[in-house]
Amino acid sequence: MGGTLFTEPVLVVNQKAKFIEMVNEYGVFDQNGNQLGFVAEVGQSTAKKIARFVSSLDQFMTHTYEIRDADQQPQLVMTRPRKIMKSSFVVSRPDGTEVGQIKQNNVFGKIRFSLEAGGQPIGELNAENWRAWDFHIKDGAGKEVARITKQWAGLGKEMFTTADNYVLEIKEPIEDPLRSLVVTAALCADTALKQDSR
Repeated sequence: MGGTLFTEPVLVVNQKAKFIEMVNEYGVFDQNGNQLGFVAEVGQSTAKKIARFVSSLDQFMTHTYEIRDADQQPQLVMTRPRKIMKSSFVVSRPDGTEVGQIKQNNVFGKIRFSLEAGGQPIGELNAENWRAWDFHIKDGAGKEVARITKQWAGLGKEMFTTADNYVLEIKEPIEDPLRSLVVTAALCADTALKQDSR
């Protein structure tokens, strides 16, 4: 039995190359290249797709993503409401039950997010430099439990050598709701930072 999005210590996120990036979709793999799941943007209107094509206005629109398992069954739903400066994300189960929120704490300097459940902080995601692709994730006690990085020594597979990949490495076993927020945050980091830097 293979691992899942919630049991593997290493998740490789591959942004599927699109000719025109109308809809965001990613594949998620384990470190051996086995597909564990997908992330797909859902509920995109034609107007939103056109806005994405002709401008960067889509960063001010609401975005909803489904995190799906290898059989395309939704596991988590991430919604990023419209934003002006700071992003926030609501993470919920497919039935609508909220797992928690990921909230951007600052606009300038090294970007920081707090991971919250039930309105209480249970962890944080911090960029290691201001234009970073390297983040460390800490639990509520301030202990580093995971990292998101572009460069990871364990990746030998040819398929992972493209620029479109990044890696979530979970160093410590973590329980829900933090685990679900960490997995989602690894996918959020791209949405929050990359979308806006275009």
